[in-house]
Amino acid sequence: MDKRKSNLFNRLIARMYGGLSMSWITVIALAVAAAVLTAIFLIVPVFENTSFERMGVYLEAWFFPAIIIMANCKKPLESALKTFVFFLISQPLIYLIQVPFSWQGWALFSYYKYWFFITLLTLPAAFIGWFITKRNWLSVLILAPVLAFMGFTVFDCGTFCLRHFPRLLVTVLFCILQIVLYIAAFFPDIRKKLVGVLIPIIVIAVMAFITPQTDINGTVFLPDDPVLTDSAVVITGDNPAADITVAATGENSMIHVHAKDYGTMDFSIKDEVNEYRYMLEVYEDISGHAQIRITAR
Repeated sequence: MDKRKSNLFNRLIARMYGGLSMSWITVIALAVAAAVLTAIFLIVPVFENTSFERMGVYLEAWFFPAIIIMANCKKPLESALKTFVFFLISQPLIYLIQVPFSWQGWALFSYYKYWFFITLLTLPAAFIGWFITKRNWLSVLILAPVLAFMGFTVFDCGTFCLRHFPRLLVTVLFCILQIVLYIAAFFPDIRKKLVGVLIPIIVIAVMAFITPQTDINGTVFLPDDPVLTDSAVVITGDNPAADITVAATGENSMIHVHAKDYGTMDFSIKDEVNEYRYMLEVYEDISGHAQIRITAR
C-alpha cells in the first residue's frame, strides 16, 4: 500500500512538473482563472483577513502557478515569455474585476505599481528558473531563494497563527506543501533533498533567533481628558506589564506606554488632590498590528 501511494505521488509530481501541455491558450486560461479566484477572495467579506485574501497582497501563492508554467516549457525563453504573460494578464485583471465593487473605484490601480514591477522581474527570473528542470545542483541553487522565502513565510505566519489560531494556518500549510513539492520534483537524490530541507529550516531557526521580543511603544491620550499638572505621577502595582510615564501635561495630557508583551494591567495617575484610574490593554489586531487601548475605571 505504501509503495503504491509513493508511486502515485511520484507520478503526480512528474505530471505537474514536466508532464503538462503548457500552450499559450493554457497560460491565458490559467491567468484568467487565477485572477477571477483572487478577485473573489478580495471582494467577498468572508475572506477578509484570511490566508485567501493574502493571495491578492503577498507573493507566496504566486510561486505555485509560476513554477508549474516554467517546468512545463521546452526552452528558457518560452518559460520567460509565458510566465511574463501569465502575470501581465492576471495582475491587472484582478484590479479590473474589483473596480465595480470597491469604494476606491479606478484608484485601485495605484496598487498595481508593485505588481507591475514583479511582472517585469518574471522575464529574467523565469528564464533562469527554467533550468530547475535540469534537476541538478544548479536547480538547488535556483530554488534556494524560493525555499528560503517559503521558510520565512512559514515562520512569520506560523508565529501569528500560534497567537491567533487558526488564522493564517492555510498559508503555513500551503508554504510547507510547496517546499515538499519542489524538493520532491526537482531534487532527485538524497543529498540535494537534504540541502533542500535544510534551507527553510535554517531560515526559520535564524528568524526565531534574531526576531526581537515584542517591543511596543506608543503615546496616547487619556480617555476622560484630564488636565494633568507637572506633579502628576503614574502608580502601578508590582511587576507591571508595561512602563507608563506622563508624556504631556495641560489640556493635551498624554501618557507614553512601553510594553514588552501583550496583556492588560491596571494603573492610576495621582495629581495633587485628584486620582484617575485606568486599565491598559496592549493587543494585536486582526491585521497583526500592535494596538494600545486605555479605558477609564
